[in-house]
Amino acid sequence: MSRQNSRGGSSNRKGKRPGSNKLENKRVQHNRKVEGKPWMSQDNPYEESSSSEGRGPVKKKHFRGGTKVQGKRLYSPKHKGAEDLMGNDTSVRLNKLMSNAGVCSRREADDHIKAGLVTVNGKVVTELGTKVNPFVDKVKYNGTLLKSERKVYVLLNKPKGFITTMDDPKARKTVMDLVGKACKERIYPVGRLDRATTGVLLFTNDGEMARKLTHPSTGARKIYHVTTDKKVSVGDLEKIAAGLELEDGFIQPDAVSFADEKDRTSIGIEIHSGKNRIVRRIFKHLGYEVIKLDRSIFAGLTKKNLKRGEYRMLDPKEVKFLQML
Repeated sequence: MSRQNSRGGSSNRKGKRPGSNKLENKRVQHNRKVEGKPWMSQDNPYEESSSSEGRGPVKKKHFRGGTKVQGKRLYSPKHKGAEDLMGNDTSVRLNKLMSNAGVCSRREADDHIKAGLVTVNGKVVTELGTKVNPFVDKVKYNGTLLKSERKVYVLLNKPKGFITTMDDPKARKTVMDLVGKACKERIYPVGRLDRATTGVLLFTNDGEMARKLTHPSTGARKIYHVTTDKKVSVGDLEKIAAGLELEDGFIQPDAVSFADEKDRTSIGIEIHSGKNRIVRRIFKHLGYEVIKLDRSIFAGLTKKNLKRGEYRMLDPKEVKFLQML
């Protein structure tokens, strides 16, 4: 059987029927017009080829970045716009806007709202739960127009003897005494370290970031260096690794091991739980007292080149890394 010259137009070396490119173009054009079904539609009249060709439905393969139809890639738009990411409703609660502006906490904002100290577009608002559009509405507190602050991220190597709180009624030393002058924005600690614990502590005014890093299901990875009052047995270390039933529920670390095989009072433990004093309670449950506890890593951030009591601003790469967690 002789093969006809490709110039004759009857040869089909790749197995494509004549006019298949036109059919494919029609399919793409149709899909582009279908709202809510980017690049694919169940009711696309061009989805099936002619039954006389014996090919049946067009096979589609889904993959990251688009859809393949007969070996062709149908690209989706390069980037979503802000309106796609934010949705149609850009309103936020008034107390949240005040908190983001660095005026006060949300709870304090509610008190200010009830006291009639806040106006929206010139009108006093006293109803809690009121929503405003930060891009349109003019919100004033005590006559001052509120503007959203820039997001700030401060990393502290916490020393011993400082309480993780914004203020203390007993006038004890707090972590805010160490970072209070780091920036003009009002920042808050992400999570907490107890008074005797040292190490990495993050501060920010980014409420969404703070919630993500402290949420029970998606909590940030934390690594602690533990020093106990006596040697920890291999059996007890295995019990910790397998998980323990404490008074407030079951707890299992992500990893635990001796930091130094020659010193069994030195243990490294990785955990993502945010329960209060959880590391100390794990060892206390087995009869050990933690005499030193240092957090060396929090959400991938370390205290490298930071002396006790010193702080630094996160660089853009570190911020981007946190946003990707």
